[in-house]
Amino acid sequence: MKKIILKKIDDTVSPNRIGYRINYEAELNQSQYEAVMHSNGASLVVAGAGTGKTRTLIYRLARLVEDRVPPESILLLTFTRKSASEMLRRASIMLDGRCERVSGGTFHSFALFILRQYANLLSYDLSFNVIDQSDCEDTVNLLRSQLKLDKTRKRFPHKETLAKIFNLSVNRQETIEDVVVDDYPYFIDEIDKINQLYRQYSEYKQRYNLMDYDDLLLNLYILTKNYPQVQSELHQRYKYIMVDEYQDTNRLQHDIVINLAGPGENVMAVGDEAQSIYSFRGAEFQNIMNFPKSFKECSIFKIEENYRSTQQILDVTNKIIESAVYSYRKELFTRKKEGELPKIITAENERQQSLFIVQQILELREEGIPLDDIAVLFRSGFLSFDLEIELNRANIPYKKFGGLKFIETAHIKDLLAYFKILFNPKDIISWHRVLLLLDGVGPRTATRIVDLISEDKINFKGNLNLSYLPKGKEEIENLLSFLTDLNNTKLGLGEKASAISEYYKGLMKNKYDDWQRRWKDIETFIAITERYKNVNDFLNDMTIEPPTESVAGLEPESHEEEFLNLSTIHSAKGLEWRAVFLIWALEGRFPSAKSVETVESLEEERRLFYVACTRAKERLYITYPTNIYDRESGVVLSKPSRFLENVDESIAERYVLQEWSPDEN
Repeated sequence: MKKIILKKIDDTVSPNRIGYRINYEAELNQSQYEAVMHSNGASLVVAGAGTGKTRTLIYRLARLVEDRVPPESILLLTFTRKSASEMLRRASIMLDGRCERVSGGTFHSFALFILRQYANLLSYDLSFNVIDQSDCEDTVNLLRSQLKLDKTRKRFPHKETLAKIFNLSVNRQETIEDVVVDDYPYFIDEIDKINQLYRQYSEYKQRYNLMDYDDLLLNLYILTKNYPQVQSELHQRYKYIMVDEYQDTNRLQHDIVINLAGPGENVMAVGDEAQSIYSFRGAEFQNIMNFPKSFKECSIFKIEENYRSTQQILDVTNKIIESAVYSYRKELFTRKKEGELPKIITAENERQQSLFIVQQILELREEGIPLDDIAVLFRSGFLSFDLEIELNRANIPYKKFGGLKFIETAHIKDLLAYFKILFNPKDIISWHRVLLLLDGVGPRTATRIVDLISEDKINFKGNLNLSYLPKGKEEIENLLSFLTDLNNTKLGLGEKASAISEYYKGLMKNKYDDWQRRWKDIETFIAITERYKNVNDFLNDMTIEPPTESVAGLEPESHEEEFLNLSTIHSAKGLEWRAVFLIWALEGRFPSAKSVETVESLEEERRLFYVACTRAKERLYITYPTNIYDRESGVVLSKPSRFLENVDESIAERYVLQEWSPDEN
């Protein structure tokens, strides 16, 4: 009789294709299956548009769990929390509840999670606050004024530009000088002062226990690069890493992934270089191209079967992208063989283009395609203005993607400031914000009060001492008393939100003429807080992955149940519609005149064009007006986009619009 022994399960995986609960081979196509069954070592999954990228990630996650990889040791990094949550939810439904224990989230939320454990190594308190883009700009502006850089004779960058320079410097891992030379050459003479301001800004955040979004990534990178003990602990904790939308990573995120990989290099990156369109946010196209070179060995899987579009549309999109200078060559195909040829349409002018689109939308709706399943896409927001006029005249309801996010509205930022103070009494930015809401309190008085708080002469935690306050400032006394009482109560987060909102209501009435409309947002805010048990988790979520839409200003004026979609292409990525109109496919507009100056920018325009066309499932219309006078360049634009040069009439029908009267034969 053979002896039975105990064998320790290795923490690396050899796929056992027998006994899986999920029939991976039957439920996936061959390319997806090969990627899902990959186990150890680095891998890159190049997934073309509409090829089931998310499905591949979900099935691989489930397969790892089926192969007894502890779910907590799998790290899934995505670009939105919603995306991570949806993947884990679907994997759990498909397999079981173990998948919910997978560590999933955005780069920034993961960074925050790690920094809450190790920030003290970087001379931060673990209770540091995270400041958003607006707070960052306000802080930069405050320091800019203190250094009297707003009084210089020469033009000096505004706060938004300075914040962007700092952002690009961190995320690209470049010096301030490099960013200014490449992106803002007209400020070259101010580099020394910009560097001085950046140093002041960095010291300010450290002094007051603050981090901005960029600090989260930078400090995570520092921990994983310069602290061997932290790196070792993370390698022990996370054995398998999966990264979604790798083409959208910046250089800093790429370096973090490499640092997290560990000795086993069990990293799978999933993405599509042909959909890399966010360089203006710091995304580095070369990351996905160089990914295989970053590891000892890297398997590359290409997924090319498309489940979204007809073959007729794919023939056009394949032709558009085949001329790309840098790419993983792939040919998208589908089993959907029946469909209409895409149409390329020349209009005499912008108004004729708009009238045609309105007419065609009405015809599509009569054919049974609802407005919700139709989209008009454009390179830049201003390109839809004329069309919007014609849509209004035709009484076609539409939604245009864009506008302020919920978290960026002033009234919500005001309410968050109170919570930030309760969590971190040293949050000087939030103190400034709430003090300046008070009647009769200007920047000078606010700064004086903030100094007293910084010196701990005023502390609302415990017994409140008001003897240092300037006389006659009753509203300041009321604010401090209110915060003291609130801090000392056992109220739940929702109850505290209600109390703060009622206190704020009086201030809001004085500040905004439309306070009733804004109050709907505050009701939403209160409802959100009721989901949380502690202020730490609430502030983390509101700062890192906040709700995206404000109720105020988004309610439709009509009671229509369906709306046409108008969107910039950047906002449309990841979405799909049965019918898509791509307008202004005109040389000088798309690509823009400026983009042709470098190969890199021109290639990004090509990818943007490709992304727009791959949103279409059944119908694709590409239109452009001619004889357009461009005031900036002083020339008449009349040629179709260069991206259509290789699209011949065998794969796309070409039309010229002309006016027609029923009286004509």
